[in-house]
Amino acid sequence: MTIPLRAPDRIAAPGKGGVGESTLRPDGTLKVRGEFAYSSDLWLDGMLWGATLRSPHPRARIVSLDIAPALAHPGVHAVLTHEDVPGRKHFGVDLTWDQPVLAIGEVRHQGEAIALVAADHPETARRALEKIAIEWEILEPLTDAWRAAFDPDYPQVQTLPNPVRHQPVRVGDVDAVRDRAEVVVSGTFEVGIQDQAFLGPESGLAVPGEDGGLDLYVATQWMHNDLDQIGPCLGLEDDRIRMTLSGVGGAFGGREDLSMQIHAGMLALRTGKPVKMVYNRYESFFGHVHRHPARMRYEYGASRDGRLLYADVEIVLDGGAYTSSTRNVVGNAASLGVGPYEIPNVKIDAYGVYTNNPPCGAMRGFGAVQACFAYESMMDRLAAACGLDPVTVRQVNAASQGSLLATGQVVHAPLPMAEMLQQARDLPMPPALDDSDLRNLPGGASQTTHGEGVRRGVGYGVGLKNICFSEGFDDYSTARVRLEVIGGVATALVHTSAAEVGQGLVTIEAQIARTELGIERVVIHPADNQVGNAGSSSASRQSYMTGGAVQAACFAVRDELFSRYGAKYRDLSLVGGKVVSEEHGVIATIEEALGTEAVDETREYHHLPTTGMHPETGQGSTHTQVALCVHRAVVDVDVELGLVKVVELAAVQDVGKILNRLSLEGQIHGGTAQGLGLAVMEEIVVSDGKVRNPSFTDYLIPTILDMPPMRLEILENADPHAPYGLRGAGEPPTLSSTPAIVAAIRDATGLALDRVPVRPEHISGR
Repeated sequence: MTIPLRAPDRIAAPGKGGVGESTLRPDGTLKVRGEFAYSSDLWLDGMLWGATLRSPHPRARIVSLDIAPALAHPGVHAVLTHEDVPGRKHFGVDLTWDQPVLAIGEVRHQGEAIALVAADHPETARRALEKIAIEWEILEPLTDAWRAAFDPDYPQVQTLPNPVRHQPVRVGDVDAVRDRAEVVVSGTFEVGIQDQAFLGPESGLAVPGEDGGLDLYVATQWMHNDLDQIGPCLGLEDDRIRMTLSGVGGAFGGREDLSMQIHAGMLALRTGKPVKMVYNRYESFFGHVHRHPARMRYEYGASRDGRLLYADVEIVLDGGAYTSSTRNVVGNAASLGVGPYEIPNVKIDAYGVYTNNPPCGAMRGFGAVQACFAYESMMDRLAAACGLDPVTVRQVNAASQGSLLATGQVVHAPLPMAEMLQQARDLPMPPALDDSDLRNLPGGASQTTHGEGVRRGVGYGVGLKNICFSEGFDDYSTARVRLEVIGGVATALVHTSAAEVGQGLVTIEAQIARTELGIERVVIHPADNQVGNAGSSSASRQSYMTGGAVQAACFAVRDELFSRYGAKYRDLSLVGGKVVSEEHGVIATIEEALGTEAVDETREYHHLPTTGMHPETGQGSTHTQVALCVHRAVVDVDVELGLVKVVELAAVQDVGKILNRLSLEGQIHGGTAQGLGLAVMEEIVVSDGKVRNPSFTDYLIPTILDMPPMRLEILENADPHAPYGLRGAGEPPTLSSTPAIVAAIRDATGLALDRVPVRPEHISGR
């Protein structure tokens, strides 16, 4: 087996640094200097280039398909269609098996894969695609998600019926108490399609093995789930597919679903040659799922002093043509549909539906983002109707430790929401607008204003996010730790299949090993499928789950090492490179204790079990853990032109235990930036099922000029059930930042603003 040039090697974690220290990331310097090897950098001599023909139509029948002209093109080695799929012809991230590997007779969304080409040059492959002749019968796309949810006469998009899932939540009796409400507020809210906008496009390298199997070097979030789909589609047993994680240029949920993995494997097996595939940015917009757009109807009833009496909620999430993660996104939206508030009577109906719009699946926040924008907007409306300030009305209704969520689940860990809101309010405000410098103004140096028409606003947002997988899923992670003497120095090798997608997991793995084994030298093995399942790098779960697995494996290594001393010593520990007895002091160095015999242990880590949601009431202990973030946003708005400048974002977040403050702050900043993007600029614009802005020229994401300074208050209220007491931290700030920013714009303009992203025309009316 020839190893591809620049495939990721073992990552040696630098220097000292255990749990709690801001250890630098081993990949950080390489990335900022442009020297890190991403999956798109993989190379093998003699490799071919793969390319994909995609549908220009959101809904159409394929009347005829002629690949002969493409096969005849010089330099082309293979052209494949659905007839060439060697195994199952469908796949699906949740093993629903409803998405075709290549279109079979019809297409259900723009960009659906139809045919594959392998050629000796990427331009040759692209030109061959243009020679594939297709006769179409174009059909009217089905794009109305609301009708798909509620109209029984609305046509079906695919063989699986609408809705994908309907999840009710019922607490008390909303209809019985509706007339008792002294204040009633309502609203209909919409969230547009947000893209993960990762910078590294989908890419990878498939290499046929001498045993008839396949070596895959890919950028993914969940290697073993990929394997569960790739093997059946390629007609290969799992042990004949060897997967290695290549450098991942961001993910945010968009790499949970397969992209080029099966396609590259098909081409490599057909040609007998290595095949590389790299999407360009345009294709990337069609090559992965996006955040579900949502339409949500809310009605709240409360007493005059702002205490909530009931919530009546309908949420419709548009999943596009195939199932992907829609079922679980609906579960999250339903279970977290009214957020971290105590409401005695709740009626929630959450739906996910199929349409011919772009496929949607996992994205940071996973159903909770959409609901959070709606319920936080409702809290602001309630505050206004009751004559209360927005912080007070949230404190009056705030959940805390021991509270019941809408699903009946007890909050078992500290949840100091009222105190966090007070902390956010008490943080110093940014200085008043200085309009002498145009860069401080909305519109910046474009000189759209010199201060006239600019108003300042302040808003708050609170987000509650579940951590780890939910609803009874057997969520676990596996880690192998080997301790041995290399070059006279005790060295730990940490081996997992967990995907480092930019979140800093390899740094945390090394910090845990140093802490538990009392050594400095730790090496992180490349992630691959030669070790057990580590689960997905999503749901803010890897520090919790793979961190827990690494800790458990370290405990096992430590116990095995101590067993060499029999019952001679008790209360042994590993400290500073030495085996230490509480009674006798230093017994030996770790190198002496190991000698020439390594200790190698593999362990699984499972969190506390969860339950499913009752199909009629939604009740159940569905979540492993919940985490909370509070944002305060300060904005300046040019009310005449509708331009917004976010002046400052302050966040108060409870993380249970800080494992690495530097990395943690980066997660809070990054999550906040994605929330800012959803609030004021990020949206895939779709018309009649077609994407109108598939580029970073027209799909705008925040830059360093858009992201303001941040004030952070990080709390450490430990969760007794989690490793080190930690709470997942990557997703909560994505929830709360969006409604906080929109609330601040409302405060500046007096407008209702019930849709995100907020566009200039929503403010100026032009």
